[in-house]
Amino acid sequence: MLPGLDPKQITNLDGAQQAIVLLLNLVEELKQENAGLRAEVQQLRDEINRLKGEQGKPNIKPGRKGKPTGNISSEQERHQAKPHRKGSKLNKIEVNREKKLLIDHRQLPADAQFKGYEPVVIQDIQLQPDNVRFLKEKFYSPSQRKSYLAELPAGYEGEFGPGVRSLVITLYYGSEMTEPKIVEFLQNVGVLISAGQISNLLIKKNESWHQEKNDIYLAGLASSSWQHCDDTGTRVNGDNQYCHVVCNPLYTAYFTRPSKDRLTIIGLLQNVAEPPFLLNAATSVWLAQFDTPHWAQQVVATWPQEQRLIPSELTTLVQTELARLNAQQQARVMEAAALTAYYQQTDVPIVPNLLTDDAPQFRFITRDHSLCWVHDGRHYKKLMPFVEYHQQLLVDFRGQFWEYYHKLNAYRAGSTPEQAAKLDQEFDELFSQVTGYDELDKRIAKTKAKKDRLLKVLSYPEMPLHNNPAELAVRRRVRKRDISFGPRTQDGVTAWDTFMTLAATAKQLGISFYAYIYDRVSGAYALPSLADLTQQQAPAFHPLPTREFG
Repeated sequence: MLPGLDPKQITNLDGAQQAIVLLLNLVEELKQENAGLRAEVQQLRDEINRLKGEQGKPNIKPGRKGKPTGNISSEQERHQAKPHRKGSKLNKIEVNREKKLLIDHRQLPADAQFKGYEPVVIQDIQLQPDNVRFLKEKFYSPSQRKSYLAELPAGYEGEFGPGVRSLVITLYYGSEMTEPKIVEFLQNVGVLISAGQISNLLIKKNESWHQEKNDIYLAGLASSSWQHCDDTGTRVNGDNQYCHVVCNPLYTAYFTRPSKDRLTIIGLLQNVAEPPFLLNAATSVWLAQFDTPHWAQQVVATWPQEQRLIPSELTTLVQTELARLNAQQQARVMEAAALTAYYQQTDVPIVPNLLTDDAPQFRFITRDHSLCWVHDGRHYKKLMPFVEYHQQLLVDFRGQFWEYYHKLNAYRAGSTPEQAAKLDQEFDELFSQVTGYDELDKRIAKTKAKKDRLLKVLSYPEMPLHNNPAELAVRRRVRKRDISFGPRTQDGVTAWDTFMTLAATAKQLGISFYAYIYDRVSGAYALPSLADLTQQQAPAFHPLPTREFG
């Protein structure tokens, strides 16, 4: 159990310390093993009880008594304390009408002098129906045998005007209300509407909105030198699928797909459901990077070159002529052909740098790949040492970890080659430590192995250090999923992705989601499109030349 440990050979202090370190790590190992066995035994007991028709052990979460309060999120260490200042919101309130309030002059003393008016802004809202009976002028021409009927104003169609239609979309996608609650709310206001009509307003006749989403995405891809990316599970008509998010500070785009593999990510970056495939000299470079067997690379070289292939064509070639490869190796061949097509096309902006967590599907896609420091820091937070000495080692190292993180943040504000070289050296020193706590040392070594992807900020100071924007975006889908479960049709899937994209992007650009929806539904088009606004604000985030320091 302790190889190499011979108590008779402990003749000095160094030998005793080495033995103690081994014993403490053994305690940690046995403690973790014991905890795992206890959990497994409890699961088996619960399963036995369920088979007997009884209930398992209830999952009662501990109370908050004795727990720390305040920000207990996994990324709390990245926040630096700043003095809180409550800002004024008066300059953000649009005044719709003004009313003068007068004093009863009979109450004033004789020497009272008029000193003007003291403004007080009160916010209020009126909820009441605005039902209109349109009397459409009608003419009939006997000679033409044709009736002529006046048209409804822009924005009015079916049974509901632009106000109702805009409010339904805003409540469902912007405020995450359920369809039954929207029905209840509107009926309380005096609007007679059914659940079926609500559903139709949410998912039908949205082609123009889908085009707006596409325009936003293309503008967003071209607006910065990096893109955030993340995913979460979702349900479509009861089946498990994945919601993917691609975003930066100017926009957020949602995509629901059946899978989350590398081919799916490549398709997302091309804004297509399935990526096209292309074979040429560049394909062999990708295959070599994926460690594809040499014989398989030679076979691929005999396939049709420099012509687009649809998925079924390439799948047939792979499954027939590369049947000796396992499923993972065959997938790498498909990915190599998809990446070749991605970098040859000019319809969609190429993403230079992808900022993600360390999930394998994000690797090898973009020229540069940056990792999130908050995700890496969470691995250290998951360590639960039993020995107090190890607990202190972990606390000390996590303090150094976040101190280095703040130095990187300071570097982003004003970067120089000298600072980059110093931070590069400090990384090596910090993540070359050997503490004697085995689990911590393994975790430190894993972080060091990711150095190149964690320190992309030294070449891209304009980039953030974390993937929180994408994480927050997928949490919005999680909340939506918890409230409304999930769409049941493809129309619903597309509508969820489109309107969640519009809602998130409008918020990022400082635009009222309801005002934007109403502007489009009413046919006014007084507001610029979200895609145009993204392009206008893009200069602050435009791709910059990669700076190499060394």
